[in-house]
Amino acid sequence: MSLAIRARGPRLLLLVTAMALAACADAPETAQPVEVLQRASLQLGVEAQGELKAATATKLSVPGQGWSARQLVWMVADGSRVAEGDVVARFAAEQTQLELDKALLNLERNTLSRAAKQAELEIGGGRLDVDLAQVQSQLAIASRYAQADFEAIARNVVLDAVADERFLGEKREVLDWRKDQSVARGGAELQVLEAQRETVATGVRTREADLGALELRAPHDGVFVLVANWSGEKPQIGAQMFSGNDLATLPDSRRLEVELSLPQIEAQGLAVGQRVRLHPAGQPEQAFEAPISWVASAPRAVSRNNPVKYLAFKVAVPDAVSRERAWVPGQLFAGRVILGEAEDALSVPNLAIHSENGQSFVDVLVDGETQRRAVTLGARGPARSEVIEGLDEGDAVLLTAAAASTGEGANAEATPAREGASRGEGRRRPEATP
Repeated sequence: MSLAIRARGPRLLLLVTAMALAACADAPETAQPVEVLQRASLQLGVEAQGELKAATATKLSVPGQGWSARQLVWMVADGSRVAEGDVVARFAAEQTQLELDKALLNLERNTLSRAAKQAELEIGGGRLDVDLAQVQSQLAIASRYAQADFEAIARNVVLDAVADERFLGEKREVLDWRKDQSVARGGAELQVLEAQRETVATGVRTREADLGALELRAPHDGVFVLVANWSGEKPQIGAQMFSGNDLATLPDSRRLEVELSLPQIEAQGLAVGQRVRLHPAGQPEQAFEAPISWVASAPRAVSRNNPVKYLAFKVAVPDAVSRERAWVPGQLFAGRVILGEAEDALSVPNLAIHSENGQSFVDVLVDGETQRRAVTLGARGPARSEVIEGLDEGDAVLLTAAAASTGEGANAEATPAREGASRGEGRRRPEATP
């Protein structure tokens, strides 16, 4: 029996192999995805987000002189509308008040020092005047005796008088010199005290001006918008600030614009004049259209943690729209950049487009065979592109990126275009790089 099983083993193996080959032969071939072109209205666009800003704005800085410290004690709410002359912020300056008190004390000390020095100079000058008067009197007497006759007065008395005259003359010259020196030195000391007084008085005036500038008023009508610092934080009540620091801006609500940005890969072809449909975030019923008024010269990164570069552009808001809707700067806006529109056009997915030496090609399925055709493209969106020449309605465009994964040369099954494909709905990320 074991010999019979051994003889039948190769036959069973051949039978199983034959059945497997027959099953593989009966399996249907994998179909390649295609899109049958149909003419329809076309709108190509890309979504963007941005912020409403004022084209012109007045900078509001912390009041005061120099670099004096301030503490914010009150301010109007961020985004509030204010009129010309309204108080928008109040500050406290306890350190400045302390410095003012010290300066006033120093000013009083200087006044007392000046009075004491003036009295000292007057007393010293009076003493010198008394000494000079005494010397002058003695000199007059000595001069009289020095000229007397020896016969009338003893010789020694006359000689002493002559000596006294010389001594008193020298003493008078010394006293005159001391008086001149006292006047000069006293005047210099008084000038030093006067300079010190002026310095202290200047400090007093500066601190008094600082204490008189603790309120910030709006120079014109507008919207009060706080300015964030380098860390992205806005001023809060109780914050320590310094004179000259930026506190807020007062945008001119009559001239508003929306600043938006797009990733560099989606911003190809962006130009001034292209139309953008905008509306406040979450309020599509307030949509309006306006042209692009400005495009940045080059894209830039918006964060150190994100290497993607974005291209900024601006759209001016019509005056009538801004007045009617009462929008304020700082609002978040959503926009759709309209890259191209057509009432009756053909479009293909960007996935089906190949570029070689500046020429665009697509693969078309004709009677089960693949044909490569050169095409002329019009407006290009992130997902689809308009075809101006090279294709006709009804052509079955092969999605070659998907076909490559199933193998070249396999039979393709034509499928109708999906609803909305010809409309070219833009998305935030393209399916393939054009």
